[in-house]
Amino acid sequence: MKKIFTLALAVSIGISAYAQKIKVKEGKETIGGGSNNSLVVTLYGVSPSDAEESFRSFMKQYDGKRSSKDGGIFIDNATIKSISGNNTIDIYGKAIGKKGDAEITFVVAFDLGGAFLNSAEHKDQFKIAEDIVKEFAVKATKEAIEAELKTAQKAQEKLEDDQKSLVKDKQNLEGDIIDYRTKITKAENDISKNKSEQEKKKSEIEAQKKVVETINSKLKAVE
Repeated sequence: MKKIFTLALAVSIGISAYAQKIKVKEGKETIGGGSNNSLVVTLYGVSPSDAEESFRSFMKQYDGKRSSKDGGIFIDNATIKSISGNNTIDIYGKAIGKKGDAEITFVVAFDLGGAFLNSAEHKDQFKIAEDIVKEFAVKATKEAIEAELKTAQKAQEKLEDDQKSLVKDKQNLEGDIIDYRTKITKAENDISKNKSEQEKKKSEIEAQKKVVETINSKLKAVE
């Protein structure tokens, strides 16, 4: 009972974490070759490596050359017209945390060429970037939850299969008991019949002994 309660509590805590609304904040982070203006978001239940791989995949829609750089992901010459028009921009993404953490921080910085995107100088573009980062964060978190759900469902299916096997085993054992009882009843009846036949046979033997004795006496009487 204690184990079940502990598991339920852990699941409850996990759900509470995921239930938090994902928010994107602005801050100065070490990324893109220095301390630069960035968009920062918390990811829940996502490992740093999975987060960066998800970011790499998410950024495919903006073209650019994707590579690993300075412990994160670098998107060279990406195209986001709603932010920089026909000009390309460089995008940096980096996960901060370690595998097994309930939550990690993900930092994204947009290098417009000479300046990093910030809310003071690029209010409208910053809002668009904020939406992009949030979309990524929601997608990455959902992917992590979906993977967790898949694992949990497999575990549930395994338990259900085990339960079905146990039910089938019980049915087989109950069937065996019925068979054994039938055999026992038949054996008891056969034993009773055997006893009667033994008594009858004893009588037949005694009678036959007398016949043998009579014949033997006749034999001896011959001189």
